[in-house]
Amino acid sequence: MSIFTPTNQIRLTNVAVVRMKKAGKRFEIACYKNKVLSWRSGAEKDLDEVLQTNSVFVNVSKGQVAKKDDLCKAFGTDDLTEICKQILAKGELQVSDKERQSQLESMFRDIATIVADKCVNPDTKRPYTVSLIERGMKDIHYSVKANKSTKQQALEVIRQLKETMQIQRAHMRLRLLLPGKEAKRLKEKLKPLLQVVESEDFEENLEIMCLVDPGCYRELGELIRCETKGRGSVEVINLKDVEEGDEKL
Repeated sequence: MSIFTPTNQIRLTNVAVVRMKKAGKRFEIACYKNKVLSWRSGAEKDLDEVLQTNSVFVNVSKGQVAKKDDLCKAFGTDDLTEICKQILAKGELQVSDKERQSQLESMFRDIATIVADKCVNPDTKRPYTVSLIERGMKDIHYSVKANKSTKQQALEVIRQLKETMQIQRAHMRLRLLLPGKEAKRLKEKLKPLLQVVESEDFEENLEIMCLVDPGCYRELGELIRCETKGRGSVEVINLKDVEEGDEKL
């Protein structure tokens, strides 16, 4: 007796399903458990490590593969790799209630850890403990978003926590070297990006020791590079200007 398996059916086991509705139809991809979040956070960059198969389904559990025409109508392409990336980025991960709760709790802790690592009390320059950040997140009733990376959410948490507690991103300490002829003019352009100027030393070139917000680092470096045609420089002295010991409430 022979068993006939339709050619448009693929059987998979131990699978995590990511689902997206588009153009009135449902599309699913089959992924390895725990790999979807790693991909979304940027920790995993190899798509083959995330997908069990690069097929796109209408129903993973039944093994029903999506039709090429439906994929073209919905996504504007029949490139399966590109479609899988779109579903991975914007689709909804299908998990049990217990798994979802565990996932959200883990992400909550990860977000608090990132915030604690990046921030200080601006008055004391001391970092906050993870548990204090978690308490602050609970006080503002922060709701974790499963489909956004923990890094993105950490920046949002910092913004919201500023309304209820003394917190800011720890400043970076930089040494700026500005060529003599352009130094005065360029210093005026840089002023809005500098939080604190700790010292200035002018001989042939102007050397400035300063503190800046990490979010301004790239803009500052680009400005110096362009304005000095590569003759100026930016050196990171400390990634975080912090005092020893943890902040206590």
